[in-house]
Amino acid sequence: MYPEPENIWQSLEYSGLGTSIAESAWMFPTIETIHVIALVTVVGTIAIMDLRMLGWAGTKSSITQMSNDTLPWTWGAFVLAAITGGLLFVSKASSYVINPYFLWKMFVLVLAGVNMMYFHFITYKTVHEWDVHGTGQVPVMTKVAGILSLTFWILVVFFGRAIGFTLGIFY
Repeated sequence: MYPEPENIWQSLEYSGLGTSIAESAWMFPTIETIHVIALVTVVGTIAIMDLRMLGWAGTKSSITQMSNDTLPWTWGAFVLAAITGGLLFVSKASSYVINPYFLWKMFVLVLAGVNMMYFHFITYKTVHEWDVHGTGQVPVMTKVAGILSLTFWILVVFFGRAIGFTLGIFY
């Protein structure tokens, strides 16, 4: 039915799970739909936080309170997006790993993660000094983190969408 796998990507793609998703009339589109909904939730909740960090929206709420309200949604949706993204990947692994848009999406996701970690472990440590319901002076590094985050997540969406239009043309 399928040729002998030559590499790890083909092994994933030709696995029972990979072929089930790829060959099913409903599995891939259902998983992709859930992936998109989860990603929209991730990007939406992150954008809410980023816009607050920049002082462009939600300034009646403290950054701490907004973070407490959005972070559970962000992480829950991110986990769901990662699981569904992994399932989509398994179904066409060989095509994804040679697609430059997929590779760029993964690279930008790493940058977004590094930006988030730097913000949470360095900049956010002093939040109690500047987080006052829209009246505190937000540090420049907080604003930089917000701009970078918005930029990275817009690029993740762009590259992710480009994958769908270019899958299978990079052989």
